[in-house]
Amino acid sequence: MDEPEARGTVAPRVARSRLIGLDAAAALLYVFVLTSAARPDVPVAAALLFPTSGLPLAVRRVWPVPVFAVVFAASTLTLFLGLPPDAYVAAAYALYTVAVTRRRHRWIPTTFIGVLSGVVILGAALAGPLGGQAKRSAVFLLGLAVLGASWALGRAVRDRREHAARFARELADRAVGEERLRIARELHDIVAHSMSLIAVKSGVAVHVAEARPAEAVDALRVIEATSRGTLAEMRHLLGVLRADAAGDGDLVPAPGLTALDGLAERAAMAGVRVDLDVRAGDVPEGVALAVYRIVQEAVTNVVKHAAPARCRVRVDTGGGRVAIDVTDDGPGVRVLPGGPGEGHGIIGMRERVMMYGGEFGAGPRPEGGFAVTARFPYET
Repeated sequence: MDEPEARGTVAPRVARSRLIGLDAAAALLYVFVLTSAARPDVPVAAALLFPTSGLPLAVRRVWPVPVFAVVFAASTLTLFLGLPPDAYVAAAYALYTVAVTRRRHRWIPTTFIGVLSGVVILGAALAGPLGGQAKRSAVFLLGLAVLGASWALGRAVRDRREHAARFARELADRAVGEERLRIARELHDIVAHSMSLIAVKSGVAVHVAEARPAEAVDALRVIEATSRGTLAEMRHLLGVLRADAAGDGDLVPAPGLTALDGLAERAAMAGVRVDLDVRAGDVPEGVALAVYRIVQEAVTNVVKHAAPARCRVRVDTGGGRVAIDVTDDGPGVRVLPGGPGEGHGIIGMRERVMMYGGEFGAGPRPEGGFAVTARFPYET
């Protein structure tokens, strides 16, 4: 059964033309050495085997199999005509390219070939030089072992390249998955928070439209302001996704700790009074965004499940560690992970904290209300 060729490696490739040039230099050097070692009385017709067994190596990367066939045949004739043998060194050089570039056949026992070739080469080294007809047979056997070792080495290099290519693809797929999760989390936080405020205020507007028109108008103003803010955040998020392709340099910064005041004001419009206490210094942008999203989701849950209520938000980012506490005096009922109608808000907050290797907790308080706590370290 065939396996597809490896399409690339992690390491940068040398220019193909330069590699072919190096092969051409090696081919010329091989022919020169082999010709220099020949006896002066070698017939001209036989001497032509030297360039035939060496010069094709210059194009071994272009036509691997034909080059190997020509070089192997020429080297074999050289051996049996009694000319200076090369123990299939040139053929092994060509066969390496075949092993690296050709499709794999599972029925070829590459491991066995490599081990057997190593044993034969080691045995030849221990046996020492031979003479007469035994020498020719020993050279032929040693040449086959060199070919086997070259094949096994080429296959090992090919396997390594395939593994590196698979690993690179897995890293890319993982990065894409993580980015999709990040985008989904951002979209959830933006939409859930805004739609909760809009739902609350639209309900107020419906109930008081006839009796208290002024209050209904105020609710509609809140809906308008909230929807505009949401659209701005959505444009920012989509702008980040398009930044590389469009070269957009006018993107507004992601919301951070300074945006918590605006978050508290919007929550107040929905009937949740937020007591905000932020003790923050300079933190990385990613940490500031994570803090904002956690507080945003916690306050959104108060709006959805406990309004009208009072909420206390404490944020401390000193000493390379973030501490977030969000408590309220509502009924203390939430949709928790694993429960009926499980939502994504608490799950999203926990995921953000886990990204930094921190600790997260959420649940009803004994004295009443609900509490969300998050603790995680960060590097400055």
